Amino acid sequence: MEPVKIGALLPPGNPTVGSELRRMAPGAEIVLARLMAAAAGGAAGVAAGMEARTRGYLDGLERPAREIGRARPAVVILAHTSCSYLDGVAAEPALVARLQAWSGAPAVTAAGAVRAALLALGVKRLALGTPYPESISAMGRAYWMAAGFDVVSHRRLGDVPDIYATTEAQARDLAGAVDTPAADAVLLSGTGMPTVGVLDELERALGKPVVSSNQAALWQALRVAGVTPAIAGFGRLLAGV
Repeated sequence: MEPVKIGALLPPGNPTVGSELRRMAPGAEIVLARLMAAAAGGAAGVAAGMEARTRGYLDGLERPAREIGRARPAVVILAHTSCSYLDGVAAEPALVARLQAWSGAPAVTAAGAVRAALLALGVKRLALGTPYPESISAMGRAYWMAAGFDVVSHRRLGDVPDIYATTEAQARDLAGAVDTPAADAVLLSGTGMPTVGVLDELERALGKPVVSSNQAALWQALRVAGVTPAIAGFGRLLAGV
């Protein structure tokens, strides 16, 4: 892969975004900046206060976006799918416009990247797996329905103590549990849940595309930056097949 600098805005405590982006694209330079909320709303990664923290990240987006812009990335990712879920599909263009204005770089959101990926894969019927509490999971389902997809199956990981302590094995089990023959693809939503190491395995087992937030975010960021390599080992989306 030719060198490209990718900026990612992510919540405090999220250990997954940076490691997964670097794992999938070792030739890229990954620059991170943390989102911030005026009120903590509970510890990072826990269900209690997650919705309040997410709204706080949206309200406080300007400062970290301007900060990451100082690194002059080729593209900036808002690597927090739930921000789009709370903001809604109709507000997505305005959210991207604000990110671009503040950072001075082309911008994508994790949810917007997933939407582009699903459309590129020809997906209409979706099995949705989420690690969130019930309220945000419901918002995620509503988001994808408003985006024009038929959510034929939806399952939560459960009441996990900390999303940032989840594992690829849990993501694999969630995908297997939520899949149904009616689904064209499985979506594992959430940038904090590790997924990329099991995507190939899941696609072989399920016989259909499996898309995750970080995988799709990288795919779309590279496209926006004008870099379109075929990256093997992380699902057919990045492999280009």
